[in-house]
Amino acid sequence: MKIVADTNIPFVKECFSSIGEVTLYGGRQISAEAVRDADILLVRSVTNVNKELLEGSRLKFVATATIGTDHVEEKYLVEKGIGFSSAPGSNANSVAEYITAALLVVARKHGMRLAGKSIGVVGVGNVGSRVAKKARALGMEVLLNDPPLAQSTGDAKYLPMEKLYGCDFLTFHTPLTKAGQFASYHLADERFFGAIKPGAVFFNSSRGGVHDTAALKGAIKSGKLLATVLDVWENEPNIDAELLEMVDLASPHIAGYSYDGKVVGMMMIYEAACRFFGLEITRKIGEFLPAAIVPSIDLCNAQGTEQQILHETIRQIYDIEADDARCRAILKQPAGERGKYFDKLRKDYPIRREFQNTTLFIKDNAELARTFGGLGFEVDSE
Repeated sequence: MKIVADTNIPFVKECFSSIGEVTLYGGRQISAEAVRDADILLVRSVTNVNKELLEGSRLKFVATATIGTDHVEEKYLVEKGIGFSSAPGSNANSVAEYITAALLVVARKHGMRLAGKSIGVVGVGNVGSRVAKKARALGMEVLLNDPPLAQSTGDAKYLPMEKLYGCDFLTFHTPLTKAGQFASYHLADERFFGAIKPGAVFFNSSRGGVHDTAALKGAIKSGKLLATVLDVWENEPNIDAELLEMVDLASPHIAGYSYDGKVVGMMMIYEAACRFFGLEITRKIGEFLPAAIVPSIDLCNAQGTEQQILHETIRQIYDIEADDARCRAILKQPAGERGKYFDKLRKDYPIRREFQNTTLFIKDNAELARTFGGLGFEVDSE
């Protein structure tokens, strides 16, 4: 069995070689010629899987090691009888940790206390629900918006968008859809930015097309937004350089790039491929996850406010400002090379482990222990 895979899927060759011969390509270099004789195609979000790529191939199974599937023409796969799988939820915790780190950096920069502030979560699936949980752990008031879930569940906790306009923070976690009743393309448009409260903070870590770049730049220039955090951009990898200069925190579409999330995504599509072809699942996730980089931190004598301790501790696990600095280096590249540099930042992204890999030692501070536990850390209070 011949397998073509994105080289940016960690351990994909080591894992999938148990069921076939694996050839690796950069995500944007996967071509029709490359997949023509392949049985399995494994991608991440930068490869557009459509008729143009697949026509004339003998592919039997396609999988994306991502939660989003807007880069895959699923209808075409169905028409051709090609099996398909994605990795829903695999990097949800990674994105939620990214938002947590960003909240703490923005709060420190603007001298605000997160506890008691309101945050509107737009899209409450695998990612948004975890963001909501961590925001509550930080003591924030959480408002939820998810029209599809509101319709399917009838649950009153899912509010109309208008109810979120007064929030201090707004964060988007929707899939990108351009048609249908719940289309999310340019959901954050000029009307949206005109309606939200002055001094709000805007986050987008879903898909770049969910915000209207021109409208967002207008909201920043006018002073309507206190701060902006962007992990996703329209027209990736050729992102808007002016917008990059304007935002408070920038990153190259890596919110979901924790090492744990990547490996989980890889294992999900490996298991799906085995099931599709009726093969025995012989590889286990423990084979591919190394020991924690920061196995423990002693906070028994930590000084400062709870929020300061949270910020300093999380920075030891995940320094989001380092991601911001790397992303801004795009501006130092010649205009024609910036897209390649954006992709290189993603390809060469450093290992980032999730909070659950680190044990915190906390004594005589039950509230701090509860907060860190709510954020996903292992806590030892003995």
